[in-house]
Amino acid sequence: MNSYVKPERILLKSNREYSEKWVQDRIADDPNILGLGDLVLRDRERIRPRAGRLDLLLQDSETKRRYEVELQLGATDEAHIIRTIEYWDIERKRYPQYEHCAVLVAEDITSRFLNVVSLFNGTVPIIAVQMQAFKVGEHLTLVFTKVLDELTRGLVDEDEDAEAVPTDRSYWEQIKGTKETVAMADNALEIVREFDPSLELKYNKFYIGLARNGQPNNFITFRPKKGHMTLEIKLKKSEEIDAKIDNAGLDKLEYDARWEKYRIRIGRGDVKKHSDVLKELVGLAFEYRNG
Repeated sequence: MNSYVKPERILLKSNREYSEKWVQDRIADDPNILGLGDLVLRDRERIRPRAGRLDLLLQDSETKRRYEVELQLGATDEAHIIRTIEYWDIERKRYPQYEHCAVLVAEDITSRFLNVVSLFNGTVPIIAVQMQAFKVGEHLTLVFTKVLDELTRGLVDEDEDAEAVPTDRSYWEQIKGTKETVAMADNALEIVREFDPSLELKYNKFYIGLARNGQPNNFITFRPKKGHMTLEIKLKKSEEIDAKIDNAGLDKLEYDARWEKYRIRIGRGDVKKHSDVLKELVGLAFEYRNG
């Protein structure tokens, strides 16, 4: 039987052996230790004129989403909050082709900090991660815990303003798509109804969703275009699902990490041709949303 070793909490701020650069090195070597997904290092100590240095710039390996990371040993303070938001603002303006999220990593995330940042959340996408160092025997380990996540906004069709702007089938057939591409949504709905016969198409201004008794249930959404339809399936990204889609020969678009959606381009005859794998994906999404 292995012996038990009680971990000892170490405050890096007051420990001369470890510095902020040491922590920066650890994250740069393996950005995934932050627990924010499959991230890669884009840059470190990036100099910003009149704004100091951005500690770390990380990017999701699958999407165009970047994380501007500010490190702090000890407790959070106003200066680091301002710098974190400032770096995020500079990067998003300079590189608007990417999605951006501000990240503050500190040893002590105070309640005052959480109260202040909550005022920005929803306007500024910001994440707070508390870092704890533990000594286990002769080794030191770092534990990162997300204590504040960015605010997740509701889907468009669940918003009151969107509900106040009704659309119908003719809007999608004549303006956004065609009768043929909207019919693709009908064909996909037949698969969806195998899991819940009460579901109906719900025509919104920005996409066609699903509804049960008038209430949105958007684990599947449709975006008919003039020449094809984009099918969106709400599922967490995984290698297994990627393999299912790729092996079936479906036209997979870039994964929407913010809304956790697989996006598939559907052409003429694709729903019938790939009905087996689509049924499997719809079933997984139905369980994920309603299970």
